[in-house]
Amino acid sequence: MTENEISYQIRKAIFNVYNALGPGLLESVYQKVLVYELEDLGLQVKYEVPVPIIYNDIIFDCNFSIDILVENLVIVELKSVKGLEDIHYKQLLTYLKLADKRLGILVNFNTDNILESIKRVVYKFED
Repeated sequence: MTENEISYQIRKAIFNVYNALGPGLLESVYQKVLVYELEDLGLQVKYEVPVPIIYNDIIFDCNFSIDILVENLVIVELKSVKGLEDIHYKQLLTYLKLADKRLGILVNFNTDNILESIKRVVYKFED
């Protein structure tokens, strides 16, 4: 599957979870149910994936982890907050860079309109 095809399946899973549960729950609840939904769609899913920080060729274990990684290609960053802020986008961009991934999906489940709360974030590698 391409990243775009995976992204489509992720969006489908997000809609299914949101329509079943609605807004207002903890991020951890959405994570567990979304992982189940993605796996039910036949996707390879990992969650709380540790990513080391490499600085000056030294590997640091900083307890950084990706919320959900789908097909080892797309990062899904979950939120359950009043509203998405610029820092949430920047956070996902940093995660994409550190994990060497190109596409991320940022989703805020604490919303009245899930369609407006799913954002694609693309990291452009430097040449």
